[in-house]
Amino acid sequence: MSFAASHRFARISPRKARLVSGLISGMPIDDAMNELEFSKKRAAWYLKAVLKSAIANAEEQEADVSSLFVSRSWVDEGPVMKRFHPKDRGRAHPIRKPSSHLHVVLEEKG
Repeated sequence: MSFAASHRFARISPRKARLVSGLISGMPIDDAMNELEFSKKRAAWYLKAVLKSAIANAEEQEADVSSLFVSRSWVDEGPVMKRFHPKDRGRAHPIRKPSSHLHVVLEEKG
């Protein structure tokens, strides 16, 4: 049985979040939590919250938490907020503020 959680519209670039998401795929949840706890990347904070939510979903359905592992972890692109920064002589430079959809799926071993 699988247990999923997601954080939609997270204000972080998908490219940066995918670096951390790839680290925890296939890990037992204890190792994944330790990896996210001590990572210096900002995306680790977001993914740790999603992982905690997936664990809580598993506990709610009375799963054996000690045998859970991260079966899939992926990041989808969300909408991009487009802004402009005024420059000299009436020019404007575009600023892209990307967002992400973070997903974590847990499964039980055996």
